[in-house]
Amino acid sequence: MIKRTLYFGNPAYLRLKDKQLSIESTVDGEIKTATIPVEDIGIMVIDHPQITLTSGLIQLLQENNVGLITCDYRHMPQSMLLPLEGNSIQQERYDNQLAASEPLKKQLWQQTVIQKIKNQAGTLNNLLLKSDYLIPLHKNVKSGDTDNCEATAAVYYWQTIFKHVNGFVRHREGPPPNNFLNYGYSILRGTMARSIVSAGLLPTLGIFHRNRYNAFCLADDLMEPYRPYVDEIVYQMVNEFGPVKELEKEHKIILLKIPAMDVFIDGEKSPLMLATQRTAVSLVKCFEGEQRKLVYPEI
Repeated sequence: MIKRTLYFGNPAYLRLKDKQLSIESTVDGEIKTATIPVEDIGIMVIDHPQITLTSGLIQLLQENNVGLITCDYRHMPQSMLLPLEGNSIQQERYDNQLAASEPLKKQLWQQTVIQKIKNQAGTLNNLLLKSDYLIPLHKNVKSGDTDNCEATAAVYYWQTIFKHVNGFVRHREGPPPNNFLNYGYSILRGTMARSIVSAGLLPTLGIFHRNRYNAFCLADDLMEPYRPYVDEIVYQMVNEFGPVKELEKEHKIILLKIPAMDVFIDGEKSPLMLATQRTAVSLVKCFEGEQRKLVYPEI
């Protein structure tokens, strides 16, 4: 079942009632109430300082592996809450993850970079932009990407996809549409982290990314081939709205649909949220020695 992504951007009181999320808010001076089954929720975004959540609700959200994302004063995703226990055989999977050899992790990263570059090329093709440079590049990625083909591809990719935006440089603190990209990637990151925890893996322990201050290194690894899906959505948004400085409700509605968008994975059409689960499970099997290839979507 496809889980829902909920966004709360106005004052509200969120509590648990009959094992459902009960939402109380004031509209035109009148108190309105709505309920949503907790088991239907995949990700919940909290984007207002006057939103109250009860501890009982938070507990049930975590029992159902809901990714709870809170936003900062700029209305950008800032933190994420996930359960400590997401799988019944978590200890066994932790052991296999911790025991993974460096050669295996380098091979998995090679697969990840290859698919990311292929998906970047696919996105450029979808947008009728030139991708010829990326085709031979993904064929030359070595184990561990020792030649840094990912970075080489990124330079060409960003210069091409947003060449119509004056002064664009891909940087987290850079000018628009970096704000659209940041928001979309945060939703994608939360979706992937949720799938990783559900699969019984440690989201902090990556196969490539290593940062003592990053609690989601593995999510950052596995989401790489998924990023071009966000890029294509943002490209279309820029064409429709322009490179605006502030994200409005209409922009967020589009980006919050990312977990439900269709992708092709292993020859089948699937919602992105379910695809991230397949990717995470494929990594479990690689750590267990059952298979040697990660399952990623293809554009």
